Amino acid sequence: MLPSLVDSHCHLNFEPLCQDIDRVLDNARKQGVDHLLCVSVNLESYPEVLALAEKYPHIYASVGVHPNEREGREPDVAELTRLAAHPRVVAIGETGLDFYRSEGDLEWQRQRFRNHIRAARQAGKPLIIHTREAADDTLRIMREEEAGSAGGVMHCFTETWEVARASLDMGFYVSFSGIVTFRSAEALREVARRVPDDRLLIETDAPYLAPIPFRGKTNEPAYVSHVASLVADLRKTDIQTLADLTTGNFFRLFKSAHAVAA
Repeated sequence: MLPSLVDSHCHLNFEPLCQDIDRVLDNARKQGVDHLLCVSVNLESYPEVLALAEKYPHIYASVGVHPNEREGREPDVAELTRLAAHPRVVAIGETGLDFYRSEGDLEWQRQRFRNHIRAARQAGKPLIIHTREAADDTLRIMREEEAGSAGGVMHCFTETWEVARASLDMGFYVSFSGIVTFRSAEALREVARRVPDDRLLIETDAPYLAPIPFRGKTNEPAYVSHVASLVADLRKTDIQTLADLTTGNFFRLFKSAHAVAA
């Protein structure tokens, strides 16, 4: 019997996954991936995310605008809170700060992040936080806006143990993607060894960041099993135990997500 896994962060509405979604979901089930969180990156494509969650009981949705999105509509706190009230929406995000791809005065990113945190607190739903080359500002804003009262996850984590520790201290979970399997990621693997059992999540971020041995190819939710296997080895446990931990953590964090029978 396969261990029951959750892909806690993927983008099923992105090409090429959306072009053959039933095959993608079938592949995932064959690898024991029984639940998936499809994450929003802008309001324009949010209806696609929600439609998947409404069609498939084992898929959940989030609502939010990625820090690098500049072309679409900018939601305020009230709109985010209203959209997050939908019963298939289990989180707000992904949100955060990304100073790698954006240049110049990035105060607009900081304000967007603050609005998402405020909405999450009002909606009573957790945050999905993206941070890249912006850890200090990310943590500062999380503290200033009391993000810990909403809770959430540091998704696709690539930062230091010090950043992980600060996030954990605010009550956040830490999620590892296929990056943890890359040969250059030894420092990240050490973080994966140290995150407490009750704060650990795994994800794909599909269609991006396929783990070894699929690096360079389109990522799929099925491949979260490779992340799980590697993280289990790092923590000197078996994949069944790792699956039980991360699946239990997922449903504790995303309280409005209800498990469905495999």
